[in-house]
Amino acid sequence: MNHLKEVELIKKRSKIMLEDAKEELSKGHYDLAVFLAEQAVQLYLKAVILRETGTMSRTHTIRDLMGALRVIYPHKMKKIDDFVKQNRSLFIRLEETYISSRYLFREYTKDEAKELVEFADEVIKFVRDIEVSNAANEPP
Repeated sequence: MNHLKEVELIKKRSKIMLEDAKEELSKGHYDLAVFLAEQAVQLYLKAVILRETGTMSRTHTIRDLMGALRVIYPHKMKKIDDFVKQNRSLFIRLEETYISSRYLFREYTKDEAKELVEFADEVIKFVRDIEVSNAANEPP
């Protein structure tokens, strides 16, 4: 499987995970909703990095993955930096779900879960917008 097919597969999984996060949120399964939301963002970012570099990132930290986008899209660096700075606490909280789902006895409230699932959606849309604007500016 070439990496472009892998990119589409990973993006498809990301989309399904985000949809499932929203479904679990509606069912009151808040811990699972935030876990799936974090995984959706992580996978989407890794798919973009794979497409642009040909290599799969090994990090699990969303802010590190966003940092890789700064290198891939240097002309969008300020926009990426501003987005990360404006949402620093949400990024940290979303990253914490990765660890807490595995190693901690942490339960999420409905409001926390809703905020993090919505933020995951926002991050993916932000990155998608960067991809689209980059593709529009690329020479044929």
